[in-house]
Amino acid sequence: MASEVEYESILCVKPDVNVYRIPPRASNRGYRAADWKLDTPDWTGRMRITAKGKVAYIKLEDKVSGELFAQAPVNEYPGIAMETVSDSSRYFVLRIQDDNGRCAFIGVGFGDRGDAFDFNVTLQDHFKWVKQENEIKSSQAADSGPKLDLGFKEGQTITLNIGQGKKRDKPRPQSSGGFGLLPPPPGGKIAPPPSSNHNTVQPSGGAQTGCLLELDSSNSNTVVQSNPSSDLWGDFSSSAR
Repeated sequence: MASEVEYESILCVKPDVNVYRIPPRASNRGYRAADWKLDTPDWTGRMRITAKGKVAYIKLEDKVSGELFAQAPVNEYPGIAMETVSDSSRYFVLRIQDDNGRCAFIGVGFGDRGDAFDFNVTLQDHFKWVKQENEIKSSQAADSGPKLDLGFKEGQTITLNIGQGKKRDKPRPQSSGGFGLLPPPPGGKIAPPPSSNHNTVQPSGGAQTGCLLELDSSNSNTVVQSNPSSDLWGDFSSSAR
């Protein structure tokens, strides 16, 4: 498969730019434009910023002939290829590179602050676009991956068991009387059933023998027995005579 052809596009052009030779950085602190000879630049020309794919190129060219003086490829921003100075917003440090891969650091500056602002914003916009392109490609790669197929195949079925709860315990069988047996008393003996409240005693005897039962509130079991030899109708006979 043939690789995609990358075209070089022009992002920004600034007609006036000054180039300075800078001394080596003595410490880890940032560069200072005050250490340069700002009144006597080492070269003067124009700046053209181009982009080819994801890489931006800062090109320093002759104003008349357009001959290339130096260029600085920028792979990321902010980065080591282009740094700002600590004491001014119009001066920057570029890492230029030749065709053999040799690198050197130079200072560049603009006479107008607006040109310096456009230079800085042009690089920011380019690498913002690069970030968006990377995110789009990442999302497309994730979408093109294998997806989980959750659909039913032909002839495939599914069974659902609905409404089946836990099995209930079977009720215990009760006795025929409906009451359980009480435990025996602590002594181990069972008391006899109580006698009835009213007892009628009828002694054996002749036809004239009778019994009279009188109930007393103090004792309901008292039995009164009449004399069998007395005549129940004696008083009535004597009065009739």
